[in-house]
Order: sequence, then C-alpha cells, then structure tokens
Amino acid sequence: MSEDNTVEFDDGYVPSFSDAPLGAALGSVAAAMSAVGTAAIGALMLLIVADVIGRNFLDLPITGVSEIAARAVVAIVFLQVPAAILQKRLTRADFLVRRIERASPRAVALIEAAFCLSGAVVFALILWPSWPKFTDSWTTAEFFGVQGVWTIPTWPFRGITALGAFIAILAALYRAGEELRSFRGAK
Repeated sequence: MSEDNTVEFDDGYVPSFSDAPLGAALGSVAAAMSAVGTAAIGALMLLIVADVIGRNFLDLPITGVSEIAARAVVAIVFLQVPAAILQKRLTRADFLVRRIERASPRAVALIEAAFCLSGAVVFALILWPSWPKFTDSWTTAEFFGVQGVWTIPTWPFRGITALGAFIAILAALYRAGEELRSFRGAK
C-alpha cells in the first residue's frame, strides 16, 4: 500500500483501554452497535427475498415487509453511524482532504475537528425531538401497521434512533478532541 493510501485505523478504531479508557469504551459500544446493524442488514435482505419469493412464486406475500423495511433502514443507519464517525468513514471528499493534508496536516486536523463538532450539533438536533418520541411510544404502546391484521411496536425503532444519535454525539466529540490533540502535535 502506498503512503497516500495508508489507512489510519490499521489497528482498529478501538484504542487500548490503558491508552484511552473513554475511547476504548466508546469504540467497543460503537463496534457492537455496528455489528447489530450489519446483522439487521442480513435479516432485512432475507425478509425481502422471502417476501419476493412468496409473493411471486407462491402467491403468499409476507404482511408488513415494506413497513419493517422502511423503519429498519433508519435504525440500521443509526446503529452504524457512531462507528463510521470513529473510523472517519463518513461521506466526504477524501481526495481533497488528502491534498490539503500534504500541504498542512494541521489544517486537516482543524477541518476534521470542525466537521466533528458540527456533526455533534447535528446529532444533538436529531436527539432533541427523538427522545420524547421514544418515551411517548414506550408509555403509550404506540404501534404501526393495521390493527387486527399486523402490528409492531414503534418504541424499538425510536429507541435505536435516540441511542444512535446519543452515541454519535459522543463519538463526534471524542473524534473532535483527538483531532484537536493532533492539531497541537502536528507541525
């Protein structure tokens, strides 16, 4: 691998506990959430394939697949975004970042810190209305679907959104701190 293509997280994005206890705990939680999100992608694929086969070949569609898929996609994003933040894998113009980094590593560290801080604000703005919606859906036993035909509670999906936004805030703040430390240490 050339110098331009070295990957920062060769040793993973979970630092050792002795080096960074907060980073280790946060990285472990994010990795576990990402693993659950990955498993959910597989389960969703199987459900959709089963519905397509049942619908087209057996004339037996699975009720509620579109509703589950719509909510599961959002849940999967919120399960996987904290790990993406910690790994610096969110969508961005990497070619531009690398070019700036060659000229000034300190500038990139500052840009990354600003990006992480703005991300923390965005996820805080998502968490702000998500938490009350989660608690309301929990206490009122809110569901989606057609009562008497097929229903599923909304609180797990709302809870995943709130949890994912909260962990994403922590991940973004942690990354911002790391970038600012890098800014102070870079030449």
